[in-house]
Amino acid sequence: MTRKLSTGISEKKREDAGVSSLVEYLIISGILILFIVITVPIVTTVFIDQPTNTLTQYAFIDIGNGMSTRIIDFYSVIPHYNKCAISTKFDIPDDVGGRDYRVEIIHSAERKDDFIVISRGDYEARISLAGIGATENFGWAGGNTTASGLNRIEYVYPP
Repeated sequence: MTRKLSTGISEKKREDAGVSSLVEYLIISGILILFIVITVPIVTTVFIDQPTNTLTQYAFIDIGNGMSTRIIDFYSVIPHYNKCAISTKFDIPDDVGGRDYRVEIIHSAERKDDFIVISRGDYEARISLAGIGATENFGWAGGNTTASGLNRIEYVYPP
């Protein structure tokens, strides 16, 4: 709307509503983008990484206990002091939490105990073989494997 002030001069009414809406939109959008930039790394750590790490710890312990049970069951059927060769195959999960891992059987000579160590770069679980490494007849257990394919436990009594 225009209004005539005098001859040839008119005053125009200023419309600032469109500009203030745009500025308000830009400020609110900027604040929301800032919140997203701050919260995405936190949400990833809290809701993805921590549950995956907890799952990894429990899965490593479960895999170690399962292998320990297989080895102890195998040990219970070995005919000691008889010439024989016995082997069994078993399967373990290919990955835990989408990542590979390594399984090792480590002999500890000073403690007379064997351990199953399941590890990945940042986690490790040690499971005892329930004292069978301390027996005279069992001898030495050792070896390592990755989780791909079938794994084998073997007992050979030399002639």
